[in-house]
Amino acid sequence: MTGSRSRSRRTALATLAALAPLVLGIPAPGRVRAAERSVTFAHQDMVVPFRALMASGAIEKATGYTVTWRKFGGGGDVIRAMASGNVQIGEAGSSPIAAAASQGLDIQLFWILDAIADAEQLVARNGSGIKSVADLRGKTVAVPFVSTSHYQLIAALAAAGLSQRDVTILNMRPPEIAAAWERGDIDATFIWDPVLARVKKSGTVVISAGDIARQGKATFDGLVVDRAWAAQNRDFLVTLVKLIAAQDAAYAARPWAPDAPEVTAVARITGSAPAEVPASLAAYRFPTLDAQASPAWLGGGAAKALTETADFLKAQGRVQALAPDYGRFVTGDYVAAARK
Repeated sequence: MTGSRSRSRRTALATLAALAPLVLGIPAPGRVRAAERSVTFAHQDMVVPFRALMASGAIEKATGYTVTWRKFGGGGDVIRAMASGNVQIGEAGSSPIAAAASQGLDIQLFWILDAIADAEQLVARNGSGIKSVADLRGKTVAVPFVSTSHYQLIAALAAAGLSQRDVTILNMRPPEIAAAWERGDIDATFIWDPVLARVKKSGTVVISAGDIARQGKATFDGLVVDRAWAAQNRDFLVTLVKLIAAQDAAYAARPWAPDAPEVTAVARITGSAPAEVPASLAAYRFPTLDAQASPAWLGGGAAKALTETADFLKAQGRVQALAPDYGRFVTGDYVAAARK
């Protein structure tokens, strides 16, 4: 009887141990590991080679992680989602990243998704009478606030001797801009593809991000990660960097034709017309793995650009304070590991 009771007691204790996590709300060890191998990734609609990588499932296969992709209308929305704790990795332009760093959000820029170059443009509606930035006085312009396009618009106005009070600036997400343009509600917009391609059909380019960059106001899109999450998921980030670098290199070696399967994937995720994707891709510049690590980008240039952008945003009243050191929000560690 004693042996039987002992075995029964051990069985009961084992059962309680198994049930305790469920009763007390504590994840079992296996469930903890599964939960840790997941990530929510916020992206936008920019037309970049990364979209084909997203569609291929290669990231999930190479890392073993479950990736939840969430599409947002602008970098400001991505940053707000990261601040809420619901997103671990996100795409944002240099302007919203600078704003986030200024507000103390604990993120790190770890990859330059693209140098914007001529991929964002100020387009005026045909018949609006707008031939130059100075002609925007008294006109209505739509742009996603706190985006790189917003930053560039403000810089262009300042260079033309105009203040924000001289122009009616509407805060709209890209799909809203497309609808407002079709209705005739706006005179101009500073925007990127796929909306850029649509408005150019009945509009004229006044100035591009590349023109503004040559005036000393360079902009880029980057990938940022929650610092605490990154510390626990280093291998995932290193693998991600390797995969993006390989995808960008493949595109650079042989740009995709309109009928390429990669173009179909990019079009599906971004909402672009496949025929417009090749030209949209060509408007960007995609830094190589070696270039990412160079002084031009993660080796110092990106921090300098964030500092200058934050200074400008503060002068325009878009941020209330500046971070002591924007270099703290940039890391080349994952690129360095990927290059080994």
